[in-house]
Amino acid sequence: MKKFDPDQVGLLGSLFGFPYSLEDADLIVLPVPWEVTVSYGSGTSLGPQSILEASAQLDFSMYSFKKPWKFKTAMEPVSEATLAKSNKLREISEQIIRDLELGRQIQDNSLYEMINSGCREMVDEVYESSGRILDSGKVCAVLGGDHSTPLGLIEALAERHAFGILQVDAHMDLRESYEGFKYSHASIMYNALQLEGVQSLMQVGIRDFSQSEREFASNCDKPVQVFYDDHVKEGMLIGDSWSDWVSSIIAMLPEKVYVSFDIDGLEPSLCPNTGTPVPGGLSFEQANFLLLKLARSGRKIIGFDLCEVAPGKTNWDANVGARILYRLCTYTGLSHGKITTSI
Repeated sequence: MKKFDPDQVGLLGSLFGFPYSLEDADLIVLPVPWEVTVSYGSGTSLGPQSILEASAQLDFSMYSFKKPWKFKTAMEPVSEATLAKSNKLREISEQIIRDLELGRQIQDNSLYEMINSGCREMVDEVYESSGRILDSGKVCAVLGGDHSTPLGLIEALAERHAFGILQVDAHMDLRESYEGFKYSHASIMYNALQLEGVQSLMQVGIRDFSQSEREFASNCDKPVQVFYDDHVKEGMLIGDSWSDWVSSIIAMLPEKVYVSFDIDGLEPSLCPNTGTPVPGGLSFEQANFLLLKLARSGRKIIGFDLCEVAPGKTNWDANVGARILYRLCTYTGLSHGKITTSI
C-alpha cells in the first residue's frame, strides 16, 4: 500500500488494476463464466473476463469517498474449465430451447438430467469456493455469467447469516423452473427463497414478469416486496422523487443485506448486449444512488453478485459493468467500516 500510487496506470490482469493479492484482500470476487440456461441472447459467460480487462482503466477516486481503494479487492482467476463446460452444456440446452420454441415435445429426458446435473455441479463449486473465502474472514462476491451463478454463494451465506436480498433486475426470476431447467437464470430468486437464512426479497427495476411469478411474490410465506418499474416511473412523472422511493426501499430492508445486481436492471442503453434487455429500467445515477444510500443506512452488505454482462463488439457493457462492480465493492467496504466518506 505504501508504494501504491492510485494516479498511475492500473495493472493489467488485476481487478481495477489494484496491486492486492488474494491473501491480502478484504473482498474476493469469484468469477463464474457460465451461461448454460440463457433463453435469448448469449455472451454473458464472457462477462467476467471482459470486466476484468475493462476494469484496469478506471480511475479510483470517487467524489464522496476518502481513498476508496483502501478497501482491498482482488479477483480469483477466470476458470477456463468452467467456461468450457458451460459451452458444452450450452449446445445441449440450445437444442432443447429450440425444440420448445418450435412446439416440439422433448423426447429424451436425459438431456434435462445432463443440464440440471451440470448446473448443480456449478452451484456446488461456487458454494465450496465461496465458503472457503467466507471462512477466511473475507467478503465474497460473484461475478457472472448468467444470473444462475450466485446461488452457491447465497447458499453459503444462508448457512452463516439471516439476511434479506436486494435485487436490481428487469425480471423477477421467480419461476420454479424455466424451460425445464431447475437452476435457470430465471429461477435464481425462487431457489434463494427456499433457503432458511434468506428472510426476505426486495426487487427493484422489475418490468418483465409472468403471471405465476407475480402470484408467487404475493403469496410467498416470506416477504417479497416488488417495486415495479412502471409504478415507480409513473410516480416520478407526477412529482415523486427517486430519493423518496429509495428511502421507502431501504426502510424495508433488514440489518444484513445481500445485493444481487443483474445488469439488465439498468436502461438498455447501458447494457445493449445483455441476454434479455428490456426498455425502461434504472439510470446509472439512480442505481448508484440506491447502492450508496444502502451503504450509508447502517446496514451491512454481506455479499453481492453482478451478472448478465455480455461485452459485445465494443466492450461498452463491460465498461459499464466494471463501474457498477467498483461501486458495489466500495459501498460494501463502507458498510463494513473499512473506508469512510468525505461528506
